[in-house]
Amino acid sequence: MTIIPPEPGEPRRPLGPRDSGDAWVVAPTGEKYWGRYGAAGLLAVDARKGVLLQHRVGWSHFGGTWGLPGGALHEGETALHGALREAQEEAGIPDGAVHARFASVLDLTIWSYTTVIADVVEPFEPVISDPESLALEWVPVDQVDHRALHPGFAAAWPTLRALLPVRPAIVVDVANVVGSVPDGWWKDRAGAAGRLRDRLAAWGAAGVAASDLGLDADRWYPAVSMVVEGEARTIADAAAGDRSAGQVPDHAAARVAVVRADGSGDDAIVDETRRLIGEGATVTVVTSDRGLRSCVEHEGGRVESSGWLLAQL
Repeated sequence: MTIIPPEPGEPRRPLGPRDSGDAWVVAPTGEKYWGRYGAAGLLAVDARKGVLLQHRVGWSHFGGTWGLPGGALHEGETALHGALREAQEEAGIPDGAVHARFASVLDLTIWSYTTVIADVVEPFEPVISDPESLALEWVPVDQVDHRALHPGFAAAWPTLRALLPVRPAIVVDVANVVGSVPDGWWKDRAGAAGRLRDRLAAWGAAGVAASDLGLDADRWYPAVSMVVEGEARTIADAAAGDRSAGQVPDHAAARVAVVRADGSGDDAIVDETRRLIGEGATVTVVTSDRGLRSCVEHEGGRVESSGWLLAQL
């Protein structure tokens, strides 16, 4: 693999400090790909407006086409962080305005491009905040194909569009998971539940392999509901996302929501499963309770064991 900087006639970059990732990767066959460490872009999805597209300035790679805000990754940067950073730099997307849902990777061995699909949770209007855009527009999903698309995005769009309706959610039977590990949880059930919540938050933020959820794409960032009962109900409040059973969380809440069962934890898990499926989610319940498994599957959910989750964590 050879990496070279832009040459005369190649797309210009804005003046200013350059990151070490701002360089071309050249394949043995001569094709050039921007980003020494790979690249990433963000496909923001607004349920009412459609998807956010960028009309690329003429001097950029495939200038004049429509694609996604994105660019070269920095050294050591995750694709998720890079996609969000580039979208903020190029489209002015505010902090906390989107939640990542899944990521799809084009891996060419010498170079990779990651498309991060993120749901808008705080409506915003994009702002052209650097020289790389002619326009930024919300485009209805059924009209994306009518634009002159960047070739890479055009090739990926059919697969991405097919996955847009998929919304995975995880419901955790906390008593079953915590009780499967002899670590003294019975002395402090709320504390054990709190430790599990912190581990679930880190797990969800890092993304879950699509194969582990029975889904397509590469990684998913599912919303997680952890159901607590009995003494575990005294778990310390989360900064956001905490709620009682049956209450719908705020749309910008944390990705891990604590559901406090008023009575039976099993009943609360089934209710949460039913609610999420009713909202269009693909639900995986984590429990090793056979009776609960049967109830969940009757509602249309899938089940993984406590051991599966502990191995994930």
